[in-house]
Amino acid sequence: MTWASAEGLPYPLGVSPSDDSFNFALYSKHATSVRLQLFRESQLGTPVLEVTLDPLRHKSGRIWHCRVERRTVGDARYYAYVVDGPGAAGRFEVHAFHPEKRLFDPYARALVFPDGSAPLGVLEPCPLTFDWGNDRRPHHESDAVIYELHVRGFTQHSSSGVSPDAHGTFAGIIEKIPYLRELGVNVVELMPIFQLDPASDDYWGYMPMSFFAPNRTYARDPANCVGSFRRMVKALHEADIEVVLDVVYSHTAEGGADGPIYSFKGIDNSTYYLTTETSDYANFSGTGNSLNCSNRYVRKMILDSMRYWVREMHVDGFRFDLASVFSRNADGSINVGDPPIFGDITSDPDFDDVRMIAEPWDAAGAYELGRAFPGISWLQWNGLFRDDVRRFVRGDAGMVGALMQRLYGSDDLFPDDPMNAYHAYQSVNLVTCHDGFTLRDLVSYDRKHNAANGHDNHDGPDENWSWNCGHEGDGAPADVVALRERQAKNFIALLLLSNGTPMLRAGDEYFHTQHGNNNAYNQDNDTSWLDWRRRETHANFFRFTKQMIEFRKAHPSLGRSRFWRDDVRWFGARGLVDLGPEGRSLAFSLHGASQSDDDLYVMINAGTDDLAFTIQNVGTTPWKCAIDTADRHLDPIGSTCTVAARSVVVLTRSRG
Repeated sequence: MTWASAEGLPYPLGVSPSDDSFNFALYSKHATSVRLQLFRESQLGTPVLEVTLDPLRHKSGRIWHCRVERRTVGDARYYAYVVDGPGAAGRFEVHAFHPEKRLFDPYARALVFPDGSAPLGVLEPCPLTFDWGNDRRPHHESDAVIYELHVRGFTQHSSSGVSPDAHGTFAGIIEKIPYLRELGVNVVELMPIFQLDPASDDYWGYMPMSFFAPNRTYARDPANCVGSFRRMVKALHEADIEVVLDVVYSHTAEGGADGPIYSFKGIDNSTYYLTTETSDYANFSGTGNSLNCSNRYVRKMILDSMRYWVREMHVDGFRFDLASVFSRNADGSINVGDPPIFGDITSDPDFDDVRMIAEPWDAAGAYELGRAFPGISWLQWNGLFRDDVRRFVRGDAGMVGALMQRLYGSDDLFPDDPMNAYHAYQSVNLVTCHDGFTLRDLVSYDRKHNAANGHDNHDGPDENWSWNCGHEGDGAPADVVALRERQAKNFIALLLLSNGTPMLRAGDEYFHTQHGNNNAYNQDNDTSWLDWRRRETHANFFRFTKQMIEFRKAHPSLGRSRFWRDDVRWFGARGLVDLGPEGRSLAFSLHGASQSDDDLYVMINAGTDDLAFTIQNVGTTPWKCAIDTADRHLDPIGSTCTVAARSVVVLTRSRG
């Protein structure tokens, strides 16, 4: 018998099943004792087998490990650890060992939640193999349109039209693939699908318990949540749709000193979490704790998780929540040089063709948007695009220059510099996302209405750059309703006419409303669930959004990797651009990138009066009106064009 067969191997971490045994490996630098417990399906409260790991035999460096034969495991299906070490139990210190608690393995691929007992890891959460067939990873470039959705909220409503047992699940998304294709989106960004605490009010999913286990409630068959996720990915790939996961590697559901102990705290608190000089948890995420991404074993866990989702689950990319936490040193300061995790990710060949998207800030003041963000080649959520476009459309003074920069690809953030690797597509342009008003509410409310969240309306941002068009909320007169739809069309038009990578929030295409709630993180109800009946009641807006997506895809010059340079020219309504405080109009012409791509002439009027634009380069080929958010019929177009108040007009001219 070899030592490995008797004592187990330190790698890979987690559980590794084979034909005749299971290998268990757990990292803990400071533990003094570790016990492995195995549980039957019918006896979840009491272990059927307990293995005490001998540090002289079952420890290599900082990894505790053992091998257990299948005949010994018998009918056990779940497992947990009991870990002890230095420190005073019951109060926070550098260490937080609690030898009376069962802890789940951070590398567990699935979790179960026994009544009245701690969560347990699943020994074999799915068959060892999955038939991926001829699965191919899609990749979209200038035609990419990201669609952010919440797995449960997307199809949980009774109006979703999916099978009764598919509501709010990965299977529900599969049934909605024909809809996604009709709309025209080709990158689905799933809000967090990591396992969360079922006892919490964490509807959005930004308080993960595990970085490897999918959320059981999103599976039609919770016992095979891994297989359910894989089937969804395979089906989306067959429809040429990328799958991007919104991942939370900045913090966990264990919270601060008063939070629960599920895993990381009890296994090796001082390794996993950043702490302050007063031995409290650092809180750069706003949720009570922050992962210590400067620690090499924490970085290894994050990369192991990413590899798992890429290799075994075939995802196409990641959107990193509060990604600036990756830049934090062990003392909480910002590493302005080269935070090691970015180099780890960049140098890993498994991620060569994987889409990386950052939310380039955290909850404690770090704001690294653009050149300041260490992930040089990553895409970034562009918060300045959101704010500047919102302010321009609502009619704020002096915003023309800012709008030019956002339309151009935010070259102030992603400079077209040969010495750098920046490209316009790295700017993920958004007007709305899960965090904040929906598009309908952005044009319907001046103030947030968050009383239902239980925080006396103190949660959620106070400044949203929104405008209610003259009436707060529902029950508006017909003229206000019409203006709201026009303003919303303006947002969609500018989003899809801007250089960069556009992102839509699910439901905005048919005016989903949260009735003014701009922080619905705990609203697992009709507030957040998409009401699919609105697709019919707002069919005109849905049709416009779909046509704008089609228009962008038909004109690849709108999504060039480099900036437009000499191909774009800027004008005012009658000549030079008015960059002064009273300027609220802008026009630009864009030369098609190829003979098959039309020239474009875009006229934007955010003022309160109709405005006559003089078309500056008429040429011999006539312009035709392709888009008018005021829903007029302007053909044929001569040398002038009157653009209605608060509207956008786009002309096209063939180069053929």
